Amino acid sequence: MQRNCNRGGDGLVPTVKYRLHAWCIMPNHFHVLIELWQTPLGKILHSWKSYTSKAANKLLRRAGTFWEEDYFDHYIRDEQHFWRVVRYIENNPTKAKLVRAPEDWEWSSARYRSRQDPSFSALTPPSASRQPPPAT
Repeated sequence: MQRNCNRGGDGLVPTVKYRLHAWCIMPNHFHVLIELWQTPLGKILHSWKSYTSKAANKLLRRAGTFWEEDYFDHYIRDEQHFWRVVRYIENNPTKAKLVRAPEDWEWSSARYRSRQDPSFSALTPPSASRQPPPAT
């Protein structure tokens, strides 16, 4: 989940902008399944692309465009569709023959989901509470 801090009456208050359900970073693209609340998808993606392009360009000692401007999004209709999309995302490295099993790919939520890692609470099923955490 992305947390930003907004200035409240008594200091900085963290705000959660989305819930991350699944992800996979591939060599030339990435897939994510997030639950949006109030922040528009375009604004979240701009934030991700801005941060990661600066970091990648610095690491690669290059400048210029790193990401394509466009993105593809889909509306999740129900829980069955949700799990189909999770499997599609997490099986992407296997389908591309980069690993034998989805959980072998280091840059994917499959690695965490397969271990039932309790420290990774962002991997929650869609039947969990759909409300963003209360502001503190």
